[in-house]
Amino acid sequence: MTSRQPAPHTVASLSADLRTLGLAVGDVVILHASARSVGFVVGGPQAIVQAMLDVLGPEGTLVVPTHTPENTDPAGWQNPPVPESWWPAIREQAPGFDPFRTPASRWMGIVAETVRTWPGSVRSDHPQVSFAAVGRQAREVTSGHRLDDALGDSSPLGAVYRLDGKVLLLGVGHDSNTSLHLAEWRQPEPPRHRTGSSIRRPDGSATWTTWVDVDEDESDFETIGAEFENGAQASSVGPVGNATARLMPQIRLVDFATQWIAVGRRPATG
Repeated sequence: MTSRQPAPHTVASLSADLRTLGLAVGDVVILHASARSVGFVVGGPQAIVQAMLDVLGPEGTLVVPTHTPENTDPAGWQNPPVPESWWPAIREQAPGFDPFRTPASRWMGIVAETVRTWPGSVRSDHPQVSFAAVGRQAREVTSGHRLDDALGDSSPLGAVYRLDGKVLLLGVGHDSNTSLHLAEWRQPEPPRHRTGSSIRRPDGSATWTTWVDVDEDESDFETIGAEFENGAQASSVGPVGNATARLMPQIRLVDFATQWIAVGRRPATG
């Protein structure tokens, strides 16, 4: 006698899970997702995105990071590094970031790329840390993304904050929680560095551009996230498919992290 297999996940079942978690019609939510963690879904990543949009409704907005770390200065690459002799070719010959042509990095996951290519999706034009969005507030979220404020208040993260949005971690940890970077940008004197990317011009040519911005550090994000969940008790944790999902208000998360970083990263004196 064979054991009965559980039913596959569907758009309807995932939608029900998301509603139970606390996602609601009209929400603005930034999603970080591992499709694999959700388990077998009829329709795959397309169904995951459809479930999100069905819950949010036409008044809601779904936001995802569509970052392109491959379009950074190769001198800083570690995963993997490339020979120094390659650096000039990478800087000079890269075709240049284009919001329409350039795919999200594979490190962002298939769900992010699915949202980027969804009908009606719009994308910010930052060559390293772009975001894509679908829904009523999509253009407000993605417009005005400055080179030198990549993850600050003028970025899509700042827009989600102003719109009282939520963060949904679907099968991933706080080390993937991009909103915590907004807390770094809000520090009085955060560490800064020079960075660069290839950017595609309207005529189809590309140019290597450099600028100075905050030097991000996610090494303590898991600690910050855990302390936020233990102290603020603002997160809703539950299953979405096979994945453990965490839904939290972005304002409370960022405000907590801003204070934590101000104290927790303060250099020791003696």
